[in-house]
Amino acid sequence: MNKEKHIIIAGGGAAGMIAAVAAAREGCKVSLYEKNEKLGKKLFITGKGRCNVTNACDMEELFGAVVTNRKFLFSSFYGFTNEDVMELFEEAGLPLKIERGNRVFPCSDHSSDVIAALERMMRQAGVKVYLRQEIKGLAVRSEEDTDTGAVRQVCCGICLEGPDGREKEVPADRVILATGGVSYPSTGSTGDGHAWAKMLGHKVTDLLPALVPFEAAEKEEVKALQGLSLKNIEIAVYNGKKELYREFGEMLFTHFGVSGPVILSASSFCAKAVSKGALKLVIDLKPALSGEQLDERILRDFAEAKNRQFKNSLSHLYPAKLIPEIIRRSGIDPDKQVNEITRQERRRLVEATKGLTFTLTGLRPFKEAIITQGGISVKETDPSTMESKRVKGLYFAGELLDLDAVTGGFNLQIAWSTGWQAGKAAAKDTTL
Repeated sequence: MNKEKHIIIAGGGAAGMIAAVAAAREGCKVSLYEKNEKLGKKLFITGKGRCNVTNACDMEELFGAVVTNRKFLFSSFYGFTNEDVMELFEEAGLPLKIERGNRVFPCSDHSSDVIAALERMMRQAGVKVYLRQEIKGLAVRSEEDTDTGAVRQVCCGICLEGPDGREKEVPADRVILATGGVSYPSTGSTGDGHAWAKMLGHKVTDLLPALVPFEAAEKEEVKALQGLSLKNIEIAVYNGKKELYREFGEMLFTHFGVSGPVILSASSFCAKAVSKGALKLVIDLKPALSGEQLDERILRDFAEAKNRQFKNSLSHLYPAKLIPEIIRRSGIDPDKQVNEITRQERRRLVEATKGLTFTLTGLRPFKEAIITQGGISVKETDPSTMESKRVKGLYFAGELLDLDAVTGGFNLQIAWSTGWQAGKAAAKDTTL
């Protein structure tokens, strides 16, 4: 059907590989160019090497997990759903399992098996893969629109560096850019696609690290707590009095600040604000209990340990590593007998427990960020095809675009859906 149509994919990550499969299955000649020595380098390290393929939630929750430009994804999410993704991989011989929070992983717990499944699908569909091939730019020509008479730009291929050091053009009927963001640059995500899009007149929104740990002002305190993981806690992040984010779950203290699932998700909602000034993190260590209920619980614990010193009576309430910090914040003498502690002192203990506060001063760098927030403006991209509204024959997919979501497999779903949409649309487009 489309044997004469040649589609070039720039980038061998999640979005690029799935776009290649989609286009090739429509009968197109597909060439995928990747500058690394192997495909899926970032995919290999996702989910701590296990690869959280997608999330098995319903569509409402899927859209709710998107932080930036969720309306833009309506067509691509419904065009290639999380269920479609799971079916595609299982048909390709990759058994999947669903874990807590509807997170989907390969049964093997190896991200390499996800990459292998994509490579199998591409091979079966006839995709030609070129590794260690760094694209230097896009080939673009100007032509007159036969309907309107206006001059428009048309993408007609890519430019590679030839053996003599000069650029050589590789012609194509359509080009899909899937070069990623700028997070984890060691995997090859160095912002090339953003630079090419800018040169063609596309707006690229501010790029910020996202799904990334925060640094805290309280250096001594967090260093003392380093490695401590807190479960079943609730965090809230404030900019002045304005609440930016609230979530229940798990977090972790590091030598520089805070990390863990709820903190990483918070970074996506707070990246812009923290780049302008410090924010307040409030941790509720006992969110299931009201202040009164917690006070009653403390009274019971004190009654059982009435002859003990305060510092030796808290092991049932807090992890050992956290006790010195709680004592410090409560202002209660650690050597005081618990039967001598006043109601006012107990109130301070309750406040320290339900309002453990830290100052967030910034985000960790891109090299530690799971994803990039910001990218090619979706206002200049057709949501039903992923084609550029500025350059005919040029398509965008994945993290390159100004799209991002919280943790849980949602960002990979964006890559799968937009990649599939771009591949299908590029293959079926007959307007050139």
